[in-house]
This record gives sequence, structure tokens and C-alpha cells, in this order.
Amino acid sequence: MRPREADLTDPHLYADGDPHAVWERLRSQDPVSWQLAGGKTGYWSVTRHADVDRVLRDHATFTSTRGTFLNVLGKDDPASGKQLAVTDPPRHTAMRSPLQRTLSIRSTAEQIEMIRDRVRAALRPGLEHGSMDLAEAMSGLPVAVLGTMIGLPEADWPHVTELALMAVAPHEWTLPRGPVVTLRRAHRGLFAYFQDQTHARQGSTGTDLMSALLEMGIEGCPDPGTVVANCYSLIVGAATWPHAPTSALIELVRTGRYQELAGRPELLDPLVEESLRWASPANHFLRHTTRDVELGGVPLPAGAPVVVWLGSANRDESVFADPWTFDPARQPNRHLAFGSGPHNCLGAALARRMIRVVFEELFATVDDITLDAEPGHIASNFVAGHRHVPVTLRVRSPAGRNAT
Repeated sequence: MRPREADLTDPHLYADGDPHAVWERLRSQDPVSWQLAGGKTGYWSVTRHADVDRVLRDHATFTSTRGTFLNVLGKDDPASGKQLAVTDPPRHTAMRSPLQRTLSIRSTAEQIEMIRDRVRAALRPGLEHGSMDLAEAMSGLPVAVLGTMIGLPEADWPHVTELALMAVAPHEWTLPRGPVVTLRRAHRGLFAYFQDQTHARQGSTGTDLMSALLEMGIEGCPDPGTVVANCYSLIVGAATWPHAPTSALIELVRTGRYQELAGRPELLDPLVEESLRWASPANHFLRHTTRDVELGGVPLPAGAPVVVWLGSANRDESVFADPWTFDPARQPNRHLAFGSGPHNCLGAALARRMIRVVFEELFATVDDITLDAEPGHIASNFVAGHRHVPVTLRVRSPAGRNAT
């Protein structure tokens, strides 16, 4: 299959095919190329690390305001100017600053303690039974962590998790009427939920992230609608985080290196970074050119849709030595898993802490892991990850845990 014959927008390519083989050919033969989505709407596909990084950094030339995901290709995103992801500086900076400050309200130590509690709760059933579906166990972590910070009732976490998964992968978590209806229901459900949450907080004070945002406002002005849009954006973006540790653990088990890494705590930080490079949990981002521009030697007209493939950039042979090898000691690691430039993932530090704690807790309690079946990939052109990862755990005795 030649590069142009593969539809990179097809969710089933990621479930049943090999997008990395397509990206590899594109990087070497056609790194900035015109592609068709579903044989209809066209877009410029960008696969090399340097070009992807340039597009993400240069917001003046490659704008986010018309939408950032392929599901809005060919139309403008109605959240433009309200949601952080679809807003460019200076408005983006004004919106991001209070979010950044409120995410930092808790001390790092308090955050890590809370994250550890949530990770332990997610792992506890598997540790008790000696087996688990690793992907399912990890899937609720983002809402458990962010839900605690935002101030969402714990009883609501499963419902919010389900809606977030439907929003990022509607072809995988599909309602009977199909992925288009699934995506619409997920968006409406999440917005309605956060509207109810903001309404309940108006006129009161609180220490959670949502209350702080409502009190702080945007540019000093109360703006509940923007708070709703950005709580939605945080939850949906965080839904990709668990795929990094899950994909890394699969690779450690396959290569027989789990026990080695469990005994090398000095490699935890580079392991986290390599997990992000390897998984590249967010596959793509969409931008539009604001002027005529040349990218990678290819002229692009003003108004053109441009899709950057993060998974491809993170396997670029010109940047990463032996990119097809999972190397937990890789340093430096210039991956773009969190993007770059002004739209670099707002929750990147939080995600890194969560991933590290997942490894710490597993290494402290599980001597070894066995894959019980071949992991199943998610049908999504946005989320790179696994739907099911059934594993058997050789759980360490309590005495053995205390000795580590």
C-alpha cells in the first residue's frame, strides 16, 4: 500500500492496520503531502518531527481557531474563542493563565499523595484477584484525578469517564445509532454536566479548581461559559493519558524487561518520557494556514487545513536513534507527545506525575506481569491506545512489598 492509498483518517486503520508503516513511508517519500479524508475532503499531512514542531509552535501562521481535530475538517469549530484548544494568543494566553494557576493551587506533594490514592484504588481489584484488564483499570484514572481537583462528586466519575471516552473515540465506544450520534451525545452530555456543576457553584466559594476559575474569571471577568468549555477540554484531553503507561507496560512485558525496570528506580523519569514517545497517546492535531507559506519545501495556500501526526514525529529517524526500539533509558527524548508551542498540553506535568505513580505502584506490588491475550487497539484516528489488555499479575507478598 503506497502512502496515498492509505486513509489516515480511517479509525479502523488504527485498530486493524499499521499507521506507523504508512507514516514511515510518508516521512521518507512525501513528508508534506495532500491527502483525502474518506475520499472527499482534502488536507495537508505533515509527518516529520521538524515540520510538526514548526506547525505547532507558529500559531500566527498555523491557527487553531477553526478547530484542532479531524472531526471538524471542512467546517469551523463552534467552540472557537471559548475553548482553550481552539483559541490563539493573546486570547489563548488570557484563558490559559488562570487555568495554569488553578492547576497549581495544590502543592506538588499534595497532588502526588492524591494521585497515589487514585492509582491504588484503580489497581486494588487486580492486585486482589491476581488478574485484570489493564486498559480498563487505567481508563478511569484521568477523571478520578482531575475530578478530585475540579470538585466533581465521586459518584459521577464513571459517567463522566464514559462520556469522555465516547468523545475521544466514538468509533470504539459507539452507541447503536453510530459514531456521529455517539460524538454528539458525548459533547452534549459533557457540556450539560459541567453547566450543572458551574450553576451549583455560583454565589458560593470553594477550594476546587472549578470554583477557583469561576471566582477568578477570564481577564478578571466572570465567564461561566468559558469555564464549562475548558473543564470539558481538560477532561477530554486527559482521557488519552493512561495509554502511555499501558503501552509501555505491554512493551516491557513483551521484551522481558519488566523485572529489570522494577529494580531500577533511577530510570523512572526517562521511562515516563519514553512511554509518552512510544505511545504518542494523541495521534494528530489540525491547524489552518493564515497565509501562503512553504513547509518542508512544499508551498501551502492560505486557508489550507494542515494535520500534524504526533505518532509519526515521535518515530522520526532523524531525531531519535533506533526509534523502533522502546528504550527506557533514552536521553535526551525530544518527543512531541504533549505538542509544543503555546498549545502544549496544559496538564502535562499532572500527566507525568500520574504515569510515574502508576509505574511506582506496580513495581512496588507486582513481581511480574503476563499478557493473557493480544491487546486490542482502539479504533480512533485521535487516540492511540488499547481497548483491552488482559494480564495476569504475580503479586508480591506484603512482606516483600515492605522490604522494597
